[in-house]
Amino acid sequence: MLKKTIIALYLGVSVLLMSFAPASTEIKNERIEFQNPTEVTWKLLGQIDFIKKKNPHYGEVMYPMVNGTLKALQGKKIKASGFIVPIDSKTYALSKNVFAQCFFCGNAGPETIMGIKFKGNTPKLKTDTYVTMEGTFRYNADDIDDWIYHIENAVITHQK
Repeated sequence: MLKKTIIALYLGVSVLLMSFAPASTEIKNERIEFQNPTEVTWKLLGQIDFIKKKNPHYGEVMYPMVNGTLKALQGKKIKASGFIVPIDSKTYALSKNVFAQCFFCGNAGPETIMGIKFKGNTPKLKTDTYVTMEGTFRYNADDIDDWIYHIENAVITHQK
């Protein structure tokens, strides 16, 4: 009887101690990563080279060669600031420059703009609103019909 009581007590203490252990270290790491996104500046995004390659649809085209620092950020949480530029009635991009000087209208290059995919519904935003947003970074070095840089699952954290 004493042995059964000691074993039951031992099991009860073990269960009690396990209840204080974290459920998963993976979830804890995700929270830390989201709380501390890497700030990506336009200066860093501008550190890009281009190489001529044949494209089956367009002939010879300049393809981006993304730097190693940005490659390491692929799929990671980032923070970026810039001006909102409307692409169409439901799509926006984040730009280094205001609309009048952006990639489409001014002398800026494709590395000065970042496609935005919002987490949840796309908010209504005014052209040239300066925002800071957090989201997942993705670069594109192969599809010339798409942006070079993207911020996905984006959430606006500051707006002027």
